[in-house]
Amino acid sequence: MHAMQYEIVLPADYDMDTIRTRVAARGHVLDDFPGLGLKAYLMRERGTDSPVNSYAPFYLWNTPEGMNSFLWNPLFQGLVDTFGRPEVRYWTVLSYEENAPGTLPASATRLRVPVPDGIPPADFVAESLDRTPAEGAVASAVVIDPSRWELVHFTLWEGKAPQGPGDRFEVLHLSAPERDKMAAGRQW
Repeated sequence: MHAMQYEIVLPADYDMDTIRTRVAARGHVLDDFPGLGLKAYLMRERGTDSPVNSYAPFYLWNTPEGMNSFLWNPLFQGLVDTFGRPEVRYWTVLSYEENAPGTLPASATRLRVPVPDGIPPADFVAESLDRTPAEGAVASAVVIDPSRWELVHFTLWEGKAPQGPGDRFEVLHLSAPERDKMAAGRQW
Protein backbone atom coordinates (compact mmCIF):
# COMPACT_ATOMS: atom_id res chain seq x y z
CA MET A 1 0.00 0.00 0.00
CA HIS A 2 0.98 3.60 -0.53
CA ALA A 3 0.00 6.81 1.27
CA MET A 4 -0.22 10.24 -0.29
CA GLN A 5 -1.07 13.72 0.95
CA TYR A 6 -0.88 17.28 -0.27
CA GLU A 7 -1.62 20.24 1.95
CA ILE A 8 -2.79 23.53 0.52
CA VAL A 9 -2.22 26.29 3.06
CA LEU A 10 -4.78 29.04 2.57
CA PRO A 11 -4.77 32.72 3.63
CA ALA A 12 -5.59 33.48 7.27
CA ASP A 13 -8.83 35.24 6.25
CA TYR A 14 -9.93 32.52 3.77
CA ASP A 15 -13.56 31.50 4.18
CA MET A 16 -13.22 27.80 5.00
CA ASP A 17 -16.89 27.27 4.15
CA THR A 18 -15.65 27.44 0.54
CA ILE A 19 -13.73 24.20 1.17
CA ARG A 20 -16.71 22.62 2.94
CA THR A 21 -18.94 23.48 -0.03
CA ARG A 22 -16.37 22.18 -2.54
CA VAL A 23 -16.07 18.83 -0.74
CA ALA A 24 -19.84 18.53 -0.30
CA ALA A 25 -20.30 19.05 -4.06
CA ARG A 26 -17.35 17.01 -5.35
CA GLY A 27 -16.26 14.57 -2.63
CA HIS A 28 -18.43 11.74 -3.90
CA VAL A 29 -16.60 11.50 -7.25
CA LEU A 30 -13.92 9.26 -5.71
CA ASP A 31 -16.39 7.01 -3.89
CA ASP A 32 -15.79 4.31 -6.52
CA PHE A 33 -12.28 5.15 -7.77
CA PRO A 34 -10.30 1.98 -8.68
CA GLY A 35 -7.28 1.25 -6.50
CA LEU A 36 -8.27 3.72 -3.76
CA GLY A 37 -8.45 2.22 -0.28
CA LEU A 38 -9.61 5.47 1.26
CA LYS A 39 -9.39 9.23 0.92
CA ALA A 40 -10.03 11.40 3.95
CA TYR A 41 -10.96 14.93 2.88
CA LEU A 42 -9.21 16.88 5.63
CA MET A 43 -9.32 20.50 6.66
CA ARG A 44 -7.65 22.57 9.37
CA GLU A 45 -9.15 25.89 10.39
CA ARG A 46 -7.07 28.66 11.90
CA GLY A 47 -7.96 29.27 15.52
CA THR A 48 -9.45 25.79 16.08
CA ASP A 49 -6.46 23.68 17.14
CA SER A 50 -4.51 24.99 14.14
CA PRO A 51 -2.30 27.99 13.41
CA VAL A 52 -3.29 27.88 9.70
CA ASN A 53 -6.19 27.30 7.33
CA SER A 54 -5.50 24.35 5.07
CA TYR A 55 -7.05 21.71 2.88
CA ALA A 56 -5.04 18.48 3.18
CA PRO A 57 -6.58 15.28 1.76
CA PHE A 58 -4.92 12.04 2.84
CA TYR A 59 -5.03 8.91 0.66
CA LEU A 60 -4.28 5.24 1.21
CA TRP A 61 -3.90 3.42 -2.11
CA ASN A 62 -4.23 -0.31 -2.60
CA THR A 63 -2.48 -0.10 -5.96
CA PRO A 64 0.17 2.18 -7.46
CA GLU A 65 -1.86 2.18 -10.69
CA GLY A 66 -4.78 3.77 -8.85
CA MET A 67 -2.57 6.46 -7.37
CA ASN A 68 -0.90 7.19 -10.69
CA SER A 69 -4.16 7.31 -12.60
CA PHE A 70 -5.52 9.82 -10.06
CA LEU A 71 -2.54 12.16 -10.35
CA TRP A 72 -2.85 12.25 -14.16
CA ASN A 73 -6.65 12.49 -14.09
CA PRO A 74 -8.82 15.55 -14.87
CA LEU A 75 -10.09 15.32 -11.26
CA PHE A 76 -6.65 16.23 -9.91
CA GLN A 77 -6.18 18.81 -12.65
CA GLY A 78 -9.31 20.54 -11.36
CA LEU A 79 -7.61 21.02 -7.99
CA VAL A 80 -4.45 22.29 -9.74
CA ASP A 81 -6.53 24.75 -11.77
CA THR A 82 -8.12 26.12 -8.58
CA PHE A 83 -5.22 26.18 -6.10
CA GLY A 84 -2.04 25.66 -8.14
CA ARG A 85 0.11 22.55 -8.27
CA PRO A 86 0.66 21.29 -4.72
CA GLU A 87 3.67 19.40 -3.40
CA VAL A 88 2.44 15.82 -3.18
CA ARG A 89 3.99 13.82 -0.36
CA TYR A 90 4.26 10.06 -0.84
CA TRP A 91 4.99 7.34 1.71
CA THR A 92 5.29 3.58 1.89
CA VAL A 93 2.77 2.05 4.27
CA LEU A 94 4.38 0.06 7.08
CA SER A 95 1.21 -0.82 8.96
CA TYR A 96 -2.54 -0.36 8.71
CA GLU A 97 -5.09 -1.16 11.41
CA GLU A 98 -8.84 -0.99 11.05
CA ASN A 99 -10.31 -0.62 14.54
CA ALA A 100 -13.92 0.16 13.67
CA PRO A 101 -14.79 -1.18 10.18
CA GLY A 102 -17.43 0.84 8.41
CA THR A 103 -17.35 3.70 10.93
CA LEU A 104 -17.19 7.18 9.45
CA PRO A 105 -14.52 9.33 11.12
CA ALA A 106 -15.09 12.90 12.28
CA SER A 107 -11.46 13.91 12.76
CA ALA A 108 -7.88 12.87 12.05
CA THR A 109 -4.39 13.34 13.41
CA ARG A 110 -1.02 13.36 11.70
CA LEU A 111 2.12 12.98 13.78
CA ARG A 112 5.47 13.30 12.02
CA VAL A 113 8.46 11.72 13.76
CA PRO A 114 12.02 11.78 12.44
CA VAL A 115 13.80 8.42 12.53
CA PRO A 116 16.68 9.23 14.88
CA ASP A 117 20.32 8.72 13.99
CA GLY A 118 22.28 6.23 16.03
CA ILE A 119 19.72 3.42 16.19
CA PRO A 120 18.85 0.90 13.48
CA PRO A 121 15.84 2.21 11.54
CA ALA A 122 14.20 -1.24 11.69
CA ASP A 123 14.27 -1.16 15.50
CA PHE A 124 12.68 2.30 15.60
CA VAL A 125 10.01 1.31 13.09
CA ALA A 126 9.20 -1.94 14.93
CA GLU A 127 8.79 -0.01 18.19
CA SER A 128 6.48 2.49 16.47
CA LEU A 129 4.31 -0.31 15.09
CA ASP A 130 3.88 -1.82 18.56
CA ARG A 131 1.95 1.23 19.80
CA THR A 132 -1.78 0.59 20.12
CA PRO A 133 -4.09 3.39 18.95
CA ALA A 134 -6.09 5.03 21.71
CA GLU A 135 -9.77 4.42 22.31
CA GLY A 136 -11.92 6.10 19.69
CA ALA A 137 -9.54 5.40 16.79
CA VAL A 138 -11.39 4.25 13.67
CA ALA A 139 -8.30 3.34 11.63
CA SER A 140 -4.59 4.10 11.72
CA ALA A 141 -1.62 3.87 9.41
CA VAL A 142 2.09 4.15 10.03
CA VAL A 143 3.93 5.30 6.92
CA ILE A 144 7.51 6.24 6.10
CA ASP A 145 9.36 8.52 3.72
CA PRO A 146 12.86 7.00 3.53
CA SER A 147 14.17 9.99 1.54
CA ARG A 148 13.62 12.15 4.65
CA TRP A 149 13.70 9.32 7.22
CA GLU A 150 10.40 10.55 8.53
CA LEU A 151 7.75 8.30 10.06
CA VAL A 152 4.15 9.50 10.02
CA HIS A 153 1.38 8.20 12.27
CA PHE A 154 -1.98 8.94 10.68
CA THR A 155 -5.16 8.17 12.64
CA LEU A 156 -8.85 8.63 11.87
CA TRP A 157 -11.04 9.25 14.94
CA GLU A 158 -14.73 8.62 15.54
CA GLY A 159 -15.17 11.86 17.49
CA LYS A 160 -12.93 14.81 18.17
CA ALA A 161 -9.23 14.00 17.89
CA PRO A 162 -7.49 13.85 21.26
CA GLN A 163 -5.16 16.63 22.34
CA GLY A 164 -1.49 15.87 22.01
CA PRO A 165 1.41 16.26 19.63
CA GLY A 166 0.79 16.45 15.90
CA ASP A 167 -1.72 18.10 13.60
CA ARG A 168 -5.48 17.72 14.05
CA PHE A 169 -7.93 17.85 11.16
CA GLU A 170 -11.66 17.82 10.58
CA VAL A 171 -12.82 15.05 8.22
CA LEU A 172 -15.29 16.52 5.73
CA HIS A 173 -15.91 13.32 3.75
CA LEU A 174 -14.49 9.83 3.43
CA SER A 175 -14.28 8.08 0.08
CA ALA A 176 -13.50 4.42 0.75
CA PRO A 177 -14.19 2.31 -2.33
CA GLU A 178 -11.68 -0.40 -1.44
CA ARG A 179 -11.47 0.03 2.33
CA ASP A 180 -12.52 -3.59 2.80
CA LYS A 181 -9.60 -4.75 0.60
CA MET A 182 -6.87 -2.92 2.53
CA ALA A 183 -4.27 -5.26 4.01
CA ALA A 184 -4.30 -5.05 7.80
CA GLY A 185 -1.28 -5.35 10.05
CA ARG A 186 2.41 -5.03 9.41
CA GLN A 187 3.37 -4.52 5.77
CA TRP A 188 6.98 -5.71 6.07
